[in-house]
Amino acid sequence: MHTVRQRPVWPFVLTGSVLGLAVLAAVGTGAWVIYRMSDPATAFLAGIRVDGSRVSVKMPACRTDAVESVEVHDFDSEALLWRATGPKTPEARRGVIALWNADDFRKATSGSRPGTLPANLDVSVTFAGTGDGTGDVFDVHRARTAHLPDRQYWTRDGARTAAQIDAQSGCHDGG
Repeated sequence: MHTVRQRPVWPFVLTGSVLGLAVLAAVGTGAWVIYRMSDPATAFLAGIRVDGSRVSVKMPACRTDAVESVEVHDFDSEALLWRATGPKTPEARRGVIALWNADDFRKATSGSRPGTLPANLDVSVTFAGTGDGTGDVFDVHRARTAHLPDRQYWTRDGARTAAQIDAQSGCHDGG
């Protein structure tokens, strides 16, 4: 009589278990990366000032960084409100930007400052030669009513000077 020899099951169970653990590890790592990238506690603070009709921001930058472009959106509708490239002033290149001031840039959209600012402004900058950038969403009402001392900007963690905003980036060039 001819008997059928059964294959051992353990190699299939072991292979399935290893593959399952690999998939779980990949999914877990992906979720952790997405969480860390979107975690506001790990994002750099940027600042805003609203002085009457003048709106200015301070983006964190190292001495070696040079702003290439700035974009301003209505956070709630995502509508582009203003875009400018090629800052002409040293301040704008270092991240101190007067929004809707086309004279400070080589090229700017023709959009003028809205008569009524949106509740939340989404402002982002791109740095020259890196493709990298930074940005933040600002509560315009809180910034307007913050009563800031000169040379300070409103951040989501309170008032900060330009030097304090720059210091958080941990630049190795002293600023």
